[in-house]
Amino acid sequence: MNRSRRSCHAVPGSNERFLEKATGLDADEVFLDLEDAVAQGEKARARGQVIAALHDLDFGDTTVVVRVNGTDTPHYYRDLIDVVEQAGDKLHAIMLPKVQTPGDVEMTDKLITQIELAKGWEVGRIGIEAQIEDAKGLIACEQIATASKRMETLIFGPGDYSAAIGIPITTIGGVPEGYPGDHLNYLYSRLVVAARAAGIQAIDGPYANFKDEEGLRTRSRISRALGLDGKWTIHPSQIAVVNETFSPSQREYERAAAMLAAYRAAADDGGQGAAMFDGEMIDEANRKMAERVVQAGAAAGYAA
Repeated sequence: MNRSRRSCHAVPGSNERFLEKATGLDADEVFLDLEDAVAQGEKARARGQVIAALHDLDFGDTTVVVRVNGTDTPHYYRDLIDVVEQAGDKLHAIMLPKVQTPGDVEMTDKLITQIELAKGWEVGRIGIEAQIEDAKGLIACEQIATASKRMETLIFGPGDYSAAIGIPITTIGGVPEGYPGDHLNYLYSRLVVAARAAGIQAIDGPYANFKDEEGLRTRSRISRALGLDGKWTIHPSQIAVVNETFSPSQREYERAAAMLAAYRAAADDGGQGAAMFDGEMIDEANRKMAERVVQAGAAAGYAA
């Protein structure tokens, strides 16, 4: 299911105040984090707190996700089973970090299915989001994207990826010196192609320097230009910038809607497969591009 995910906001599962504040944010998605944002000794407490938050808090129309710990940790199975068994009807998807093989997704799918069957819930409603954070994950991203019908997104994890690959930066989402271009073009393009081939979304990871609004805007524009659907935020001040960047402008939306109308009118008028619009010849390829812009505009709240 292609839910709107322009902004995906990280919420530490161990911080009760942040969990409560998350209900009032304008992010398209909030994910309650049991992984990197939670210290090793706090895992069990955070798990219980996230389950309570799912029951007690009203997130409205926001997409609600829980990031469990990785399949290579002793916390994964308890995170997944406890969260889905006790609050699966309150969430939209499970996020898997550090996915390296399609087996990580397949195992998660089967466990969720068993819980849904035992609970009498609709099988397949809970989605899966998979984070690509190292070389093994990137090499297998095409297979990971199609490993389950529950798959909804591929997510780039810039911090762990930079460490695994050896990119010389210490700011998550930052840019290294000395490269005459964007160092992530290949990764973004591969992730987007894998996602599109599977019919799912591709999401960029966070930009950790939340005081650097221009840096966030620049990184967001680059990932959007390469086809990604949204970006993580780690501070509420980042949400408006990310939402704006990953939405078409009102002018872009209106032009795309007018292009669609012109193309449909030509099709209705004798079945023409091409038409003139605003000084250019448009055809089926233009229709597909315009339709995508209109869908993004609708998700941003523009009226038809």
